[in-house]
Amino acid sequence: MWNTVRKLNKCWTCGDPAELEKLADYFHEEMVAITTTNRFRLEGKEVCLKSWQGFAENAKIHSWKERDPTVQIFGEIAIVTYYFDLSFDLVGQTINMSGRDMFTLIKENDKWLVVTDQFSKDPQL
Repeated sequence: MWNTVRKLNKCWTCGDPAELEKLADYFHEEMVAITTTNRFRLEGKEVCLKSWQGFAENAKIHSWKERDPTVQIFGEIAIVTYYFDLSFDLVGQTINMSGRDMFTLIKENDKWLVVTDQFSKDPQL
């Protein structure tokens, strides 16, 4: 599961449009996300894809690092949590951000797909 999450993150952080297209391979049709930039939850694969792709296309990502992962597996369900550091330019501003992320993945047809994601900025910063 950890490698799946790392590959997913590479899709939107590496700056390669071909990799960004692969992001759809990791999202479940019924995916739900809670983000720091939207008051309401994002519901459905297409809505989540548009959000991730929109950020990746509009931000210039300088660096992305995942830290301290934990993976818990419960049959066909996995919970992956980790901390991250992100540096990017957006609307003429450089933003350095640390935070935490939690994915829920389910196994369907021998493939692990993200069904939920919730991330937030580090509350200590």
